[in-house]
Amino acid sequence: MSGSILIVGSVAFDSVKTPFGEEDDIFGGTATYSSVSASFFSPVRLVAVVGDDFGEKEMDVFRKHKVDTEGLTRMPGKTFRWKGEYGYDLNEARTLDTQLNVFEKFDPVIPEQYRSSEYVFLGNIDPDLQLSVLQQIKRPRIVACDSMNYWIKGKPEAVKRTFSHVDIVVINEAETRMLANESNLVRAANKILAMGPKTLIVKRGEYGVLMFNGTSVFAAPAFPLEDVFDPTGAGDSFAGGFMGALAQEGTVNERAFRRGIIYGSVMASFNVEQFGLKRLTGLTRSDIDSRFYQFKALTHFEEL
Repeated sequence: MSGSILIVGSVAFDSVKTPFGEEDDIFGGTATYSSVSASFFSPVRLVAVVGDDFGEKEMDVFRKHKVDTEGLTRMPGKTFRWKGEYGYDLNEARTLDTQLNVFEKFDPVIPEQYRSSEYVFLGNIDPDLQLSVLQQIKRPRIVACDSMNYWIKGKPEAVKRTFSHVDIVVINEAETRMLANESNLVRAANKILAMGPKTLIVKRGEYGVLMFNGTSVFAAPAFPLEDVFDPTGAGDSFAGGFMGALAQEGTVNERAFRRGIIYGSVMASFNVEQFGLKRLTGLTRSDIDSRFYQFKALTHFEEL
């Protein structure tokens, strides 16, 4: 039986330019991508903030995916907006404009009925806010946490403090090296594990994912795709798929984590095939399972 996942993060409108097209005011944000992705596996509870410009069209996306929006706060003003551009190296976006708007005053208060959530994903918000969320949750089974270079540069000690209270850290390769102040990825991973989390998952874009837990390393490739239009939200879709699969399976062990990583990678691979949420919102569970088995075939080999 699947447990509920609490997701805390940003809901945003993105304007994105890639070599394959350009779109403005796309519905996005960390909490949006991860919630929609996780919803294919388990019930999702969302905590985020939006402005007056957040309408029924956006709410319909959450309704369609049965995301519980009791924790979605509406404030006077505009919703968080981000504008970015990708070159042919789609692993890294160049930020052109960030308008925090109502997100600047985001101070997440977790509704009483959410406080017993077993699975918690903290999107890349201020690390002090992440910690304040954790203090409001009763006895979570698994807490996973993302961060970003902005917080790692600006509040490194707060990031480390938060990481010491979570089970799983999910960050990208550049952030791993930056936080550990270490160029070698394996040494960097060991330094981050020494900060307190039991597991580190390193997102490597088109090169896949690495998981470190101090005793073993698991590597998963990225799914080979002919069409990649927009990598925005791929990491959040990965995290949502990973947490959703964990919650659905209900067991916490390395086997479940490895399966979760493949399901997360499946969701990220779908996400990049179209701009924004277009591909994710059109999926069925059979589409997801079919690609999961393709992933399995992709990496399968026999012993000698």
